[in-house]
Amino acid sequence: MVAIVGDDRNVMESLKIETWRKRFPPVAAMPDAEFARISQVVRFPVLDAGQVAYEQGGACENYLMCIEGRTRITKMNAGGREILLYKVEEGGTCVLTTQCLLSRTDFPAESVAETRTELAAIPSVWFHRFMADIPAFRDFVIADYTKLLGTMLSFVDDVAFATVEQRLARRLLVEAGETPMVARTHHQLALDIGSVREIVSRHLGDWERNGWVRNGRGQIRILDRAALASRRSQ
Repeated sequence: MVAIVGDDRNVMESLKIETWRKRFPPVAAMPDAEFARISQVVRFPVLDAGQVAYEQGGACENYLMCIEGRTRITKMNAGGREILLYKVEEGGTCVLTTQCLLSRTDFPAESVAETRTELAAIPSVWFHRFMADIPAFRDFVIADYTKLLGTMLSFVDDVAFATVEQRLARRLLVEAGETPMVARTHHQLALDIGSVREIVSRHLGDWERNGWVRNGRGQIRILDRAALASRRSQ
């Protein structure tokens, strides 16, 4: 293997910084002098699929911004039951990471990479310094945090007031995006919506008999998106 040294490393670092700027327009819009300060300390860790970014109860050491890939944030209770809180995709940040840094507390959940994930990481000591010294950085963090809090409130409403059937329909549509395929097992979907596999399998079986989905090994094909949307909004 050829080592990467000197100018080659500088080129790679410059490319990463440029990609980071494109993913986060508010960062790119910062005054040059302020952006230069931040770019001197930002690092770009890469997580493989399944690698843990933060353990539940672990120290929150970096402000993380997702450049590429996706992480899932889950919470597990004392009985071992797990529920998906939210996912962070490219161009996004983690509301719990921000909350922990602002309050100087440990991470209350677990963050795991679902796919190969590249992050921009600002060490906590610099995060606090920039929050105090760089108004543009502080404005970005607070605005982004406020937006993410709204997402968390939607999650609370979903868990508190939506039925399992509604949550399952919503999760399938979100996971599928613009495609008809959802690459999740019944067990994984149950974890995502805070239910159990048997209930998820029963609903998916009913929907398959109705012609709305087709169940496969480790995946579900959506056949009638409108029908699922109607269940989601009931």
